[in-house]
Amino acid sequence: MFRSALRASTSLSFAVRRTAAAPRATALSPGLQFARRYLSNDVRQKIQQAVQSTPVVVFMKGTPDLPQCGFSRAVVQVLDLHGVPPEKMKTFNVLEDSELRSSIKEFSDWPTVPQVYINGEFVGGCDIILSMHQSGELENLLEKADVIPKIPESESQTQSSASSS
Repeated sequence: MFRSALRASTSLSFAVRRTAAAPRATALSPGLQFARRYLSNDVRQKIQQAVQSTPVVVFMKGTPDLPQCGFSRAVVQVLDLHGVPPEKMKTFNVLEDSELRSSIKEFSDWPTVPQVYINGEFVGGCDIILSMHQSGELENLLEKADVIPKIPESESQTQSSASSS
């Protein structure tokens, strides 16, 4: 999906700034103080369409059935614990497309994968999803986004009293 848009894009450019304090280039260190790639409008639009395509979008290493890193596995497991239905979740394997892997990091301004989007909004990576899961925020967010059904107040009180007995 992204490969053709990324390869066809001629406006991808790299801006490199070298400061006076930057060390000289060596075999191990190129001496670049700052390097940033700028997404083309076409790539940015393709990613924006992807994150808005379904209520929950995950950019991950591997697939939900075969995650290729522990962080991606943890995100999939947490979403599964919350009962996110497959029809409301779409995943993208960044290992299949190196351009997508680097572009998604710039799109979100988040340095790592996996990345989770809910209703088109970037939520975070594995650490944030785990923290939100532990605090109950993730469940609330998924309910507000109509990804999972809201548990009626009477059922949630019955469940909490049954678990405390």
